[in-house]
Amino acid sequence: MTQPFLPLTARSRDESHRASTPLELFFDLCFVVAVAQAGAELVHAVAEGHAGEGVLNYAMIFFAIWWAWMNFTWFASAYDNDDVPYRVVTLVQIAGVLILAAGVSRAFEDHDFLVVYLGYVVMRLALASQWLRAAHHATDPLERAMCRRYAGGVVAVQIGWLSLVLAPEPARPWVFLVMALAEMSVPLFAERNAPSTWHPHHIAERYGLFTIIVLGETVAAATVAVKTGIAENDALGEVLPIAAGGLLLVFAAWWIYFVVPAHDRLTSSREAFRWGYGHYVIFAAAAAVGAGLEIAVEQAVGKAHISTLAASSAVTIPSAVFLMSVWLLHARYFKVGLAQQLVLPVSSLAILLCTFAGHWAVLAAGLVAAATVAVGVTLTARNPATRPGPPAATGAGASTG
Repeated sequence: MTQPFLPLTARSRDESHRASTPLELFFDLCFVVAVAQAGAELVHAVAEGHAGEGVLNYAMIFFAIWWAWMNFTWFASAYDNDDVPYRVVTLVQIAGVLILAAGVSRAFEDHDFLVVYLGYVVMRLALASQWLRAAHHATDPLERAMCRRYAGGVVAVQIGWLSLVLAPEPARPWVFLVMALAEMSVPLFAERNAPSTWHPHHIAERYGLFTIIVLGETVAAATVAVKTGIAENDALGEVLPIAAGGLLLVFAAWWIYFVVPAHDRLTSSREAFRWGYGHYVIFAAAAAVGAGLEIAVEQAVGKAHISTLAASSAVTIPSAVFLMSVWLLHARYFKVGLAQQLVLPVSSLAILLCTFAGHWAVLAAGLVAAATVAVGVTLTARNPATRPGPPAATGAGASTG
């Protein structure tokens, strides 16, 4: 039963059986609403021939979504006490991301980031209040100082983000770059003397679950696009190869991400920062695959004003980026021998080359992804010493490949 009020004190990093809570899962699902909005606007921008502008806006919006999600995730891993104030403040953060999602279309179409900024204000100030509460209950002076630095850094950078709303449009990409770097510097500044007590298994599970939810959103978006293509244009022959290839790509992405025990990489704060920050690319690429599949379907039925090559690249580029990012962040640390190390880099290159396969590009990319899994399974089977251990609570070591 939820307690009305409990001290918001640090949890132990050595807790056993630490798992995600229903509140955290609800939090993730609400955040994916914003991811879906960003993906839908990316589809519209690319389909209308504004790929460069669309990708830039997508990167900026996705950063706001991902950074707010990540900050909550690491805070909750260290301080979740599940009392009433904690739940209420978390629900306020959810409200913030829904406000942000409501402003995504205006940000893409009119370059008006005011609603996005207001949603971000709600999320970030709610998080700052959590850090202040943790500081109030901290007994260790170093921990108390860390919590206050987090709260102060979050508020200071949030004030700085106002410049994105006020700056002239040509300057906004540079403002975004500066403020994004400032955001990512806050944890490094706050934890320089006393790291927070995040839980490796819990963090790995949280990231894994969000990856699954984003991949699920990719499947949902692609399914709607295929259904529309068949129902409105009677184009089963044109969209079936895209549907089959997209399904293979998503299945392979899931398999490859969860093939190694991700929590084994979280051995220090330095490794954790690198691993956590790097997931911006993984999450953004996974969501972009779904947008790319929608673009490919629209181009196949004649609704997108772009070439087949451009539509194919909307799928193959984020797919290759996803594979390379997973390899760089943690997969390569579990591979033994040149053959195992080369599987994902070579597959990423092969998927990029599939871009030039015309109307069969997505299917070809899907077949390459499936072959990647098959080769990985075969190489692992031949070297039992490199097989991952039993599945962890996160599911991160649930298969071999």
